[in-house]
Amino acid sequence: MTTLAPRTTAPTRTATVLGPDAWIAASADHTTRADALTAAHRARRATGEHHPIEDFLVDYYGLRPARLRRWHPGVGVLLTGPDVPQATWRWYRAHAIPAGRGVGLDVEAFRAERGSTVAYVHRLLVATASRPAFTGCLGLHEWAMVYRQDDARRRHSLPLRLGRAGTDAVVEAHPVRCSHIDAFRFFTPAAIPLNRLRPTRENQPDLEQPGCLHATMDLLKWSLKLGPAVPGDLLLDCLALAREVRVLDMRASPYDVTSLGESPVPIETAEGRAQYVAAQRAFAARAAPLRQRLVETAAAVLAAPAGP
Repeated sequence: MTTLAPRTTAPTRTATVLGPDAWIAASADHTTRADALTAAHRARRATGEHHPIEDFLVDYYGLRPARLRRWHPGVGVLLTGPDVPQATWRWYRAHAIPAGRGVGLDVEAFRAERGSTVAYVHRLLVATASRPAFTGCLGLHEWAMVYRQDDARRRHSLPLRLGRAGTDAVVEAHPVRCSHIDAFRFFTPAAIPLNRLRPTRENQPDLEQPGCLHATMDLLKWSLKLGPAVPGDLLLDCLALAREVRVLDMRASPYDVTSLGESPVPIETAEGRAQYVAAQRAFAARAAPLRQRLVETAAAVLAAPAGP
């Protein structure tokens, strides 16, 4: 735990001031919701079990339940009263207000250390939001990750729903158009030439589009990157949506998920493709306001004036 130097600065003109009753209630509600979202994972971790759908977000994004429990009010919110926990947290400090002082994010210090990351996240999310949602990928990224691959090398121990030959046939019968680097980088060597795009970390802002399931799940990633600037409710909203998206991601995958209590979305059929596209569009619509709030959060960090 980092103890901050006792310096006080003037807050921004648009600061929201929360008294003890308000911020204690908000923090408690946040902790309760965070615990509910991670309860199943924590129970499995205690017994050494692993769930290939539900634990993906924890493993892939490096989620820590303790971090999720920690409530942040967000940029421009000041907490008043005695014993404000954030007063001893990293990147927080006291700000002068007419009634005395309020504890809030030290935007200047946070930007000095994480400014390049914040600028990149802002650029990427703005670019993503500017494009129409493409819904013609059909979730083939998961299929391309096992295309012509030895079963012993698969990322998940679940059986293939259509078997090895049937899985490869689906990949070969449909156009592969994956725009997301963190899906594409797991393609098998045989699948890489089949992709119509060549996503890289450098061109990610040029290719990312809001219909991509992984781009929606990554709202959780960008929430974590923006750290204490993100209000607690926004972080948990991104987590909750990412969990739902991951379920669709695996239901539409080549894996047989019936043992996990899920029904497949058979994208090899016309009915399955229609089901997938409808769900994809619905998730893109739900992701849009969360993405916009992250854009506004990053913009607020970048635009906040330096303290005196």
